[in-house]
Amino acid sequence: MSKMKWVGGLLLLGAVAGAVDWGWQRKKEPKPAENLQPVSVRRGDIQVRVQSTGTVKPQNRVEIKPPIAGRVDEVLVREGDRVRAGQIVAWMSSTDRAALLDAARARGEAELRHWKEIYRATPLVAPLDGSIILRNVEPGQTVGTADALLAMSDVLIVEAQVDETDLALITTGQLTEVVLDAYPEETFTGVVSHVAYEAQTIENVTVYNVEVLPSGWPGYVRSGMTANLTFPGRSARQVLLVPAEAVHEEDGRATVKTPGQDGGPPRPREVQTGLSDGKDIEIAGGLAEGDRGMVPRVQRAGPEGAVKNNPFMPSFGRGRRR
Repeated sequence: MSKMKWVGGLLLLGAVAGAVDWGWQRKKEPKPAENLQPVSVRRGDIQVRVQSTGTVKPQNRVEIKPPIAGRVDEVLVREGDRVRAGQIVAWMSSTDRAALLDAARARGEAELRHWKEIYRATPLVAPLDGSIILRNVEPGQTVGTADALLAMSDVLIVEAQVDETDLALITTGQLTEVVLDAYPEETFTGVVSHVAYEAQTIENVTVYNVEVLPSGWPGYVRSGMTANLTFPGRSARQVLLVPAEAVHEEDGRATVKTPGQDGGPPRPREVQTGLSDGKDIEIAGGLAEGDRGMVPRVQRAGPEGAVKNNPFMPSFGRGRRR
C-alpha cells in the first residue's frame, strides 16, 4: 500500500513539474503580432450627424367635453376631418331637454317639432383650427361633463429624445430629415421647433425632448407613428481624415499606431483629433497627409455568415452620431 502511495506521489510531482515548465515556455514565447493593415491619412469632407427615434404626436391636443350633462343628438364630424375654430361639431340635449322631447315624441310629430323650436339644442364647437383625431361618441349616447367626446390637434409634430452629449449640435430652426417606419421610402424635411429646458433621466442617461415640425405632412400620417430623425451638425471641408478604428483614446490622449521602422512593431503616435462622424475622425495635428496609420484587418464572415465585431472601435460620446 505504501508503494502505491509512493508511485502516486511521483506521478503528481511529475505533473506539477510539467505544468510549471509549460507555463515557463509560454512566457518565453513571443506574443502574436496584431493583425493590422496600413491606411493613409487623406483629405476629405466630414459632417457630424445625430440620429434619434421619435414619435408623431399632436403639438396641441385638445379634448372637446360637453358643457352640460345630457344626450348627444348629432355628431357632424369624423376622424381626419379638418375643422375651423368656432365650427359646430356636434349637437346635444341637456338631461331636461332630452326627457321633455321623449315625452313630446309620444304625443306625435307636431308636438315634438313644437318643443324642438322652443327648447333649442346645445352646440359643441371646435376651439381651434385643426383635425379631428378622436371621435369617442355616437348619437343617442348619454354623456357627462367629464367625458371627452372628441379630440383634435392643430398640427402633428415629431417628439424625440436627444442625449445631453449631443445637445450642442441641436438648435432651434435647424433642418432635420424625418423618415417614418411605416413609409421608409419617403423622406420628409422638418425644422426643430423646440428644445426642452428640463432634462429627463432614462436608464441612467440624461436626455432632452426635442420637437420637430415637419413641412408638408401627407394625409396618411397618424399620431403615434414611429419616426427616425437625422440632425445634421458641424461639418468641415478638406481636412485630414483617418478611419475611426485607427484612433485609440486612453487617459485623455488620442494615439494612432504607425508602421515601425524596418519592419518593426507599430509605434503609437499622439495626435489631436477634431470632428468624428463615427466612420472617420478628423486629425487636427500629429499626422500629415500621406502618413500611414494602422487599423485592424477586416475579418471575413465566419461559418455562420456573420461578420465579427471589431474590438478596436473606440467610443466617442454616447450619442448616436454618424
